[in-house]
Amino acid sequence: MNPAIIQRQWWHNAVVYQIYPRSFNDSNGDGIGDIPGIIAKLDHIKQLGAKIIWLSPVFQSPMDDNGYDISDYCAIAPEFGTMADMDSLIAQAAQRGIKIVMDLVVNHTSDQHPWFIESKSSIDNPKRDWYIWKDAKADGSEPNNWESFFTPKAWEFDVPSEQYYLHLFSEKQPDLNWANPEVRDAIYQMMHFWLKKGLGGFRMDVINMIGKPADYPDASIFDQGVAGWEHWANNGLCHQYLREMHDQVLQHYDVLTVGETPFTTPLDGQFYSNPARNELSMIFHFEHVSIDREEHNAVKKDFNLVEYKAIMNKWQTQLQGKGWNSLYWSNHDQPRPVSRYGDDSDALRNRSAKMLGTVLHMMSGTPYVYQGEELAMTNKTFHAIDEFNDLMAKFHYQKMIARGISETQAMDYLNTFSRDHARVPMQWNAEQHAGFSTAEPWLAVNPNYPKINAEVSYADPDSVFYHYQNLIKLRESEAYGDVLVYGQFELIDPEDAEVFAYSRTFGNKKILVIANFTGAALTRHYQAAVQQQVVNNYSDRVEQVQSVLLQPYQALVLEVSSD
Repeated sequence: MNPAIIQRQWWHNAVVYQIYPRSFNDSNGDGIGDIPGIIAKLDHIKQLGAKIIWLSPVFQSPMDDNGYDISDYCAIAPEFGTMADMDSLIAQAAQRGIKIVMDLVVNHTSDQHPWFIESKSSIDNPKRDWYIWKDAKADGSEPNNWESFFTPKAWEFDVPSEQYYLHLFSEKQPDLNWANPEVRDAIYQMMHFWLKKGLGGFRMDVINMIGKPADYPDASIFDQGVAGWEHWANNGLCHQYLREMHDQVLQHYDVLTVGETPFTTPLDGQFYSNPARNELSMIFHFEHVSIDREEHNAVKKDFNLVEYKAIMNKWQTQLQGKGWNSLYWSNHDQPRPVSRYGDDSDALRNRSAKMLGTVLHMMSGTPYVYQGEELAMTNKTFHAIDEFNDLMAKFHYQKMIARGISETQAMDYLNTFSRDHARVPMQWNAEQHAGFSTAEPWLAVNPNYPKINAEVSYADPDSVFYHYQNLIKLRESEAYGDVLVYGQFELIDPEDAEVFAYSRTFGNKKILVIANFTGAALTRHYQAAVQQQVVNNYSDRVEQVQSVLLQPYQALVLEVSSD
């Protein structure tokens, strides 16, 4: 009997490759990656097998937050190229069977956006209500006690108008007022502008934060995330606006939409991604990347595999037939997975990177590969706070020092978790600046680029690149596509703190996935009759699992009897 599945979509068996344009490939020697540089490397992505590119923002922006502060939604930032370049990217990707998904950043704009410049100009300006302006409390303090992700307070005082405006991120990123139908209509028209160009969809930045309660109450929860989130994350208004967005825009195109949604549960995942609700294709949740840290409080914790397995089991089983999962280890906001969850030593980097990729790609959902993940790029060592570019890293550093944490401990936290690890330039070859640029890059390259780069990967048949290529092919294959994309997920040995094992079943096809998350050899016992080995990141053949010796970071995918 097959598990319940939702209506098949073109993006169900596809893999998404995320590009952070500033760090991908520089075509004109200014040290900043650009759109022509992406076009020049499209064959890398085609060879890997990804069918979708998620492109982080390339819109006009002052770049206070590296493009997530947009000043014109319908123009391209000059450092990235021109609109003609963007049109060419969409067309040349399409020629290779690849669709482009762009970032939709509409919780906020830049403070340099003409809308905000007008809004700020006077209290009676027609666009005043396009943003969230509030009077101070009677004592002159902020309208409420909400915090921001990048600053201690979520409100910035405007002296001329004697009012505060809301910014859940930088003070240069004022929040739009989605309660105003004119704002929503302007956003929908902008979405049509891009979708008519042939986009494959949108990744929606912090889209679960767009609904703000009309009474703007004080926060009451201070020990989980950013104060105020219980009011502005995942509320009924957000779902209402997304359904309207679907009616006004998305229903007219066959596209993928993925919402970035912190503070979500699997039930929220159903609310956002169940097709009958007409909201989104899928969401990014953050539970699994919150195991080893309290991000907003900059507190480091040990990674707990038992907890990770419980989280993934919950999302896999509770969305089965009721929604759709996104699968990721990393993105532009997360450190490098091989350094975080695996072992980035020379001896075990490739093994552990392959293991991590295998665990993820064999689950149900749409996998995302972040640029350089397919090369097993590692975290870089930063030696001083001045070497970081990331606004969040600098904010966390200040908070840690204020708490009495030493500079050494603060740097240790950032060297583990900073977003800049993902933003270090892509490593293409062993030439100067890793082949990313002929000029000094905007962010210094990782010194290990001579041994970790795409050129080395292409030349090595046993590289992580070709392992990822194989994982992607399996999802599209006739033999294993259905069981990997739609198969029922069952966690095996939930309390095993060293090995992640699970099965996927569809009809009479069953696969068993076994992954050693340690650098030690381990023996495990499973009641399954092996029919065929599908994936192994070691060269041995595994023919039985009643007593199987797992090598350090070994990952196995085995077709087993479904009886």
